[in-house]
Amino acid sequence: MTNKWNAQLYDQKHDFVSKFGESLVDVLAPLPQEVILDLGCGTGDLTAEIASYGAYVQGIDASTEMIATAQQKYPTLSFQTIDATAMQMTEEFDAIFSNAALHWMKQPDIVINNSYHALKQGGRFVAEMGGHGNIASIVSALQASMELLHFSYDEHYFPWYFPTAEAYQAKLEQAGFTVKMITHYERPTPLQGEAGLRNWLKMFSFNILQRLSEDEKERVYAQCETLLKPSIYQEGQWIADYYRLRFMAVK
Repeated sequence: MTNKWNAQLYDQKHDFVSKFGESLVDVLAPLPQEVILDLGCGTGDLTAEIASYGAYVQGIDASTEMIATAQQKYPTLSFQTIDATAMQMTEEFDAIFSNAALHWMKQPDIVINNSYHALKQGGRFVAEMGGHGNIASIVSALQASMELLHFSYDEHYFPWYFPTAEAYQAKLEQAGFTVKMITHYERPTPLQGEAGLRNWLKMFSFNILQRLSEDEKERVYAQCETLLKPSIYQEGQWIADYYRLRFMAVK
């Protein structure tokens, strides 16, 4: 299943992804001359942030659209279109960094194993992703809206993997990592403007709604807004129910 990304919409309406990720760069604490992989780099903002510390950074993403935008924005940095499940690197990196990307990768064991092999001995894997319970209200509203409008909801098209801390730690340890820190926390996330929820759905629900026409999608968006307004619309602001999983693991 290939996710189709709108890089322009991502940068214009969803810059909170990179902004929240800035604190994760502090956890990474990049050092000058370190060689670091930004796994699922998107449009490259955090890749550039890491590079500003004097590290050598390689940004990879499965989306050609995201990589093209990253290259345009940061022409002096290195970006490649690579799917993490097809990554074949051996002891190349001092650290792997990943923000808001691992939950799009539904073969976590392969991704974790590939990451382990890509790290030098003693290298660190620092990441944040969607955790158990992430956007549960939005997912429920999408399903309910499709049913109310008599569109079939297919679980096969659900594009995310939101694990518990316990489940993900077990996978990291099974691959050989030592988990230094792992935390699951609630992070209510404001969405931009009156159309915040609609823009979020346009950006991130494309897989679930891929079989619908544009008109049908608009009806689903409107139904979701109606269902969710009483619970996640507060004082003129849409607040998404985000739960994040953040960890540092060492090879």
